[in-house]
Amino acid sequence: MTAPTVEALLALPASERADALEATVVAEFRAAMLMDETETLPLDKAFFELGLTSLRITDIKRRLEAALDCEISANALFNRPTVRELVAYLMSDVLVEVFPAAASPSAAASGVSASDKALVDDLLQDLYRA
Repeated sequence: MTAPTVEALLALPASERADALEATVVAEFRAAMLMDETETLPLDKAFFELGLTSLRITDIKRRLEAALDCEISANALFNRPTVRELVAYLMSDVLVEVFPAAASPSAAASGVSASDKALVDDLLQDLYRA
């Protein structure tokens, strides 16, 4: 069974999916930062510049994973530390079935196994908890 958010994305025309995904991600960040709809969230400002902590970013990651029924690399979050870069990562590396045209050739051909990625993610999460 596919997550309702992913089903909603798939129901949209392909040309509207990126904006809808961005709106979903922005909504999670706004909620985490206790922002109302009138406040603008800078999409190109680094998470830490927005005042987020590692703990808050991890919370947003978990909520997005639940909403999108996927795994988001903690490494990717810290290597792509803006909302715009996170959305691009989700489109090209995570939600490939929703955004096949944006799929990263390196994602499939990287040669890195899912278990290796999971191990690195676990190690990074432990590091950021310390």
